[in-house]
Amino acid sequence: MSKLKIAIQKSGRLSEKSLELLKECGIKFPNGGGKLIAESKNFPIEVLFLRDDDVTKYVEQQVADIGIIGENVYLEANLPVNVLEYLGFGSCRLSLAVSKGEDYRGIEYFEGKKIATSYPFILEQYLKEKNVNASIEFISGSVEIAPSIGLANGVCDIVSSGSTLMSNGLKEVEKVLDSQAILISSQSLNQEKQALLDKLLFRIKSVLNAKERKYILLNAPNDKLEQIIAILPGMKSPTILPLADQGWSSLHSVIQEDQFWDIIDELKGLGAEGILVAPIEKMIY
Repeated sequence: MSKLKIAIQKSGRLSEKSLELLKECGIKFPNGGGKLIAESKNFPIEVLFLRDDDVTKYVEQQVADIGIIGENVYLEANLPVNVLEYLGFGSCRLSLAVSKGEDYRGIEYFEGKKIATSYPFILEQYLKEKNVNASIEFISGSVEIAPSIGLANGVCDIVSSGSTLMSNGLKEVEKVLDSQAILISSQSLNQEKQALLDKLLFRIKSVLNAKERKYILLNAPNDKLEQIIAILPGMKSPTILPLADQGWSSLHSVIQEDQFWDIIDELKGLGAEGILVAPIEKMIY
């Protein structure tokens, strides 16, 4: 029987979250660290633990069938693989930064200057779009020290909180791109492996849909039901059940996480009471 091979980072900011996602999909792995390959106990899948720079290459070469990698790493690799899903974790941005004391007034600052980066391909494309001619200095690590040692006038690097830039006397001046973890696949899978991938994608989408939504239960006066339903749609429409108290009903629905507090305020304004909110473990359409 075929097994799906998935490549993930063996360490780093995406490694733990990638394994967590697979576990939330009901896929179990044996305990024990230090392994480079792990085989699931209950799903035909093997995990290959690789350096992040190798994930896209291994998928493109069909050593692995699929992989979880940062969008920034995928774009920098510039290899022919398919992007299947945006996974919603590992968010960061690739940004340009200069020394704090620099009088920065716009992207034109970099005209004729030197920029240090671990992402030369992405940076080159960005500078072309902005019609800026700058020299790109490739550095595989510790990019932030380049301006202080006179190697470059600025840097282009991954930013999460910005604390690393600040600690190295730099300030963020331009965002090049936003990035998050993505699921990629080889452009050539046989029928059996494609069937396994479809099953895995179904599980992943169910988990991601649940993370973006909340289950809500509330009591509402019947004369406000139409107004409440207008702001509280469910997957099709809210479930409405009559309460023992005459003139009142219980509503059950699902709301988007990013709309949560605005909707709660509106519901309270329409007389809703006893509002209960619960996380959703899985959500299947």
